[in-house]
Order: sequence, then structure tokens, then C-alpha cells
Amino acid sequence: MANVQPAVISAGFCEHASKRSDVNMAELVNEAVEDCLNKAGSVEWKDIDYVINGNMPAFEGANMPELWMTDHMAAKNKPLLRVTTGGTTGGSVFVSGYYAVASGLYDMVLAVAFEQQSCGNTTVGLASVALGELSIYPSLGYEATRLRRNMGAGAAIGVASYQAMNYMRRSKATEEDLARVVVQNRRNAAKNWWTHLKMPTITIEDVLDTPYISYPLRFGMVCPASDGACAVLFTTEEKAKQIADIPVYINGVGSYANEPAIIGVDCGGAGQTDPCEQLGAVKSAELAYSQAGISFPNKEIDYAEVYSPFPNQELQWVERVGLFEPNSAPEAYLNGVTALNGEMPVNCSGGVNSTNAIGASAMERPAESALQIMGKAGNQVPKTVHTALGHGWGGAINLISHVVMADEPQRKFK
Repeated sequence: MANVQPAVISAGFCEHASKRSDVNMAELVNEAVEDCLNKAGSVEWKDIDYVINGNMPAFEGANMPELWMTDHMAAKNKPLLRVTTGGTTGGSVFVSGYYAVASGLYDMVLAVAFEQQSCGNTTVGLASVALGELSIYPSLGYEATRLRRNMGAGAAIGVASYQAMNYMRRSKATEEDLARVVVQNRRNAAKNWWTHLKMPTITIEDVLDTPYISYPLRFGMVCPASDGACAVLFTTEEKAKQIADIPVYINGVGSYANEPAIIGVDCGGAGQTDPCEQLGAVKSAELAYSQAGISFPNKEIDYAEVYSPFPNQELQWVERVGLFEPNSAPEAYLNGVTALNGEMPVNCSGGVNSTNAIGASAMERPAESALQIMGKAGNQVPKTVHTALGHGWGGAINLISHVVMADEPQRKFK
């Protein structure tokens, strides 16, 4: 591998909403690209020599949309890579941008992740993926009734409710603890121009007054379905120092997958035996921290963005990635440790619980963390952020991405 230190010099967004009917997918992406480049000083479209694009195409009913939006994201007559890894798509796009620069092959890389869910049907999109994966099982001797029984997780909300029950049993967390996470996220989102659910006056009582979707998760705890896009500009350490006031150096990346989380061996994978174990999150964090030279993440990390469509997931993620001891997150949220002015601010963007353009969501986590280091975030924390992380989650609760960034390079490749 080439001896190149990748850095982020800009990150941009488009306005997110439940339905951006004023633009098509190409125009949606272009808004984020323009916002990103407008923040990048002297960088122009012609300076970009490689483009990475990612979304969940089946969700919108349009396959390979990147082929008709090249003019809208500076990709015409340039190398273009598409990445799709479920909910972690944005995280995988970000990690791909990192490796494109680290390889020494490209000097200026634009990564774009998006979703315009209002154009299609997410359930149909998921079904198109699942049918291909499940078609092999009859040939292995599985009866349809048995397979249906073992796979009856109830999609994202079903899996999340299993996680919530397991986590609440372990940690003694209550529904009020879950609602507290929602309130913090929605109030944070109200301070960012690009976010979806802006609720500056929401209360715990408001959340608990909504009906159950799948116990213990209520309607007021569930993330939205958003149209939106995010763009990030990567370059080398040398160019970053010339362009950005505060370059953000990517010092560690990790991308892990558990064993097939729902199916596993005889349909007994981690998604059914212990949905909140999240070994992949632990291992990807360990890898990224080791690369970045971090031994005590709860002491050395200044800011975190974790991927949590549901509030119980935020509580478990911050523990799994080493920011808090097991089962201690509810108390930390209660005491304001994770608030904007807290000791360990988490998801000051509002997180996925407030804005969920699926293909972009996992890239918006490290993008927001990078902006916090630059001091340019919409809801900027008052303390100086030197080191931050961005975390992604997806698949059958088994795909994880983890990015550690800082205002100084921590290591060089050898």
C-alpha cells in the first residue's frame, strides 16, 4: 500500500424531507455535491479524479441510477464506482473513499451517498433482495413453514424490538430512557438546516403518548423515511493542508460482518439468539482504534455519531464501541453526558432517529463528525473536537462500519 494519509476537506448535504418531489434523484445528489464543493475553497469540479456513489437502488425502483446522474456529480468521463451494502452503504462509500486515496491511485475523490425513498417502495425493494437469498433454502431441505417461522423477525422494527427487549432486560433501562434518547436527537436535529424531523420542544411525555408499533418501541421512537443526499471530499495530507483550514485525517477504519445474523446455523444466528450482542461493532471498533492509536476511546474520543434508527440501538452502540461501560448508557443520557455541552456529545446532528435517507445515513455519521472537528457543524459542540468517530450499521443487524478521524494524523502506512 502506498504511504498516503487520507484526509477529509469538506462535507455537504441537501435538504432532507419525507418527500423531495421538487427534484429528481440526480438533482437531489447535485444539491449535496454543490454544498460540499462550495465549502471546499479552491476545489473545482475538474479537480476531482474519482467518484464513488452509493444507494439502495431497488428501494427506488431504479437500478444503476448513477449512470444517468454522472453530469450531476462531476463523474462524466471519470472512473466511477458504485457501492451498496444495505444500511451500511454510506459507511462503505466513505471507507471506499478512504482507500481510493490511501492506495495512491487518486488525489481528489468525491464520495456521494443518497436515497430518494419516496420514488419507490422500500418493502418491495427489501423483498427483491430477500427472495434471491432465500431461494436456495428449499434445495437444502428447508420446508417453507419452517423457514417462515425462523425468519419472522418483522423487518427493521421487529429486529429492533427484539434488541430493545434484550437490552432493557440487561441494563434495566425503561421506556422513559428510550424516550429520552429520542428527545435529545429530535431537539438536536432542530438546530441543523438539512435534517428531517425538527422538534425543538418535544418532551419525553410526548414520545410516551404515542402508540406502540412493536413493544417496547412506540411510533414516536421510530426513525422517518427520508429523501436526502450527502457528499464528502477526500484528498491527500499534502493537498489537505493547502486547501482546508482544519484538515480531518482519517486515522482508522473498520468494517466487520457477524456470522449470518438471522439465519446462522439452522436459523439460530445472533439476530435470534442475542440481537443486541453486536460482536461486529466491537471488533470493527477495536480494529479502527488500533489503527488510530487509541487505547481508551471513552477518554480519547471527543465526539461520536452512531447509526441508530431506534433509541435502544443508540444506547447499545455507544457501549459496544467503547464509549461507555456495558449497561451504563441510560444513566449517562439521564445525566447529560451525551448532550451538546456534555463530556461525550453523541449525535448532535440528530442522528438517524431524526433523518434516515438509507443510502446516505451511514455516511452522514462520519461526515458530521468531520464537520465537528472542522468547527463547521450545524449544531457545533462548544468544546474543541480533536478526535471523533462515525459508525454505520446495516444488513441483518450484522454489517458494521467504523471510522476514526482527528485534526492530526496519528500514523503513516508502511
